[in-house]
Amino acid sequence: MAEPENALAPKEEENDPHFEPVIKLTEQIDTKTHEEDEEVLFKMRAKLFRFDGDAAEWKERGTGDVRLLAHKETSKVRLVMRRDKTLKVCANHVISSDMRLQPNIGSDRSWVWKVAADYSEHPPTAETLAIRFANSENAGQFKTAFEDGQKKNASLARAAPADAPAAVPAEPTDAKPADATTVAPAEGSTAPTTAEAETKAEEAAEAKEEGGESHPTGEDSTPADAPAPDAGAE
Repeated sequence: MAEPENALAPKEEENDPHFEPVIKLTEQIDTKTHEEDEEVLFKMRAKLFRFDGDAAEWKERGTGDVRLLAHKETSKVRLVMRRDKTLKVCANHVISSDMRLQPNIGSDRSWVWKVAADYSEHPPTAETLAIRFANSENAGQFKTAFEDGQKKNASLARAAPADAPAAVPAEPTDAKPADATTVAPAEGSTAPTTAEAETKAEEAAEAKEEGGESHPTGEDSTPADAPAPDAGAE
């Protein structure tokens, strides 16, 4: 019969080799979520669904905290929801004034609304979303915060044209607008200006009234129907 092993008896040396890691991961990389510059206006745990039009059924997108975030500089409000543990984004869209929260049939703790562009996937897609809370009170608080965000974004959109910088007027120049009396002839041209032509026409009219014949200075006095001079005449 084998003797029982003595727990206090010395055992053979165990070989426990130790290896130093080739690369030490001591540096920590900060991950940007684009939420650092935003303020949390509302946060509550809920479950999100999306309607699959091809299958004609609701599909679960995830469970986690739904949040309404306001940008610290622009004050624009958006809805962001991440899944538990994985923190993957399952909803990300701006709260626009055309969205309408509709109560889900047969439930007082869920809402349904349509999104023109949800940025949780790439590229953004149009979605019909539904969210369900633990009770009707939480659902009511979400609706109030959601509609407040809509009003804030709508006021920002109305104020945008007024806040836009005014157009800078062009620097004044010494040049006068062109008109019939100030248009100068082209460089090198000997043609009279419009003002000179009008002056000569007035002088000719006055001379005609007096019964005399007068031609503007510089005009050819030869009648238009006179025969041309003989080129061979001396």
